[in-house]
Amino acid sequence: MKAIVAVDRNWGIGLKGKLLIQIPADQKFFREVTTGQVVVMGRKTLESLPGGAPLKNRINVVMTRGGVSLPDEVEAVHSIDELKTVLAGYEEGGGADDPKDKPREIYCIGGAEVYRQLLPMCDECYVTKVDESYEADAFFPDLDEDPEWELVCDGSEKDEQTYFDVIYYFLKYRRRDLQ
Repeated sequence: MKAIVAVDRNWGIGLKGKLLIQIPADQKFFREVTTGQVVVMGRKTLESLPGGAPLKNRINVVMTRGGVSLPDEVEAVHSIDELKTVLAGYEEGGGADDPKDKPREIYCIGGAEVYRQLLPMCDECYVTKVDESYEADAFFPDLDEDPEWELVCDGSEKDEQTYFDVIYYFLKYRRRDLQ
């Protein structure tokens, strides 16, 4: 599994259920990477999407405690064990008549609690790092301070991006082999 996230300098990701900033190039990157793949999110993240609708051209898996009506187009799971079972089918692919007909990449797309729960299952993280600090109430774990993770794409000056006066970088982290 991989995580994909946009963070500010303090690894903030959201405030009051909304993203801190929306950068068109980041949204395009997200679409390009996740289209045709499996995205795993929490119920609140699903509800924060336009119209509360699942993402198009992706398999949407929503982690929920239950008791809430979800759109038919999502696959609801209620535990990490149930999630692992569901995702195994997508990673392996099924037969020609199976909706899980080919292996797919799996992306954790938030929110904060889902990232926290699933990060131990991730081997890579795509991080759009915004060189600003915003007021935030939801955070992604600081991978720069976590010895289990290493930056494999350093966001050197040639990779600097700008959106109006906001500077940001597309970074990639990989779990270290701690054996």
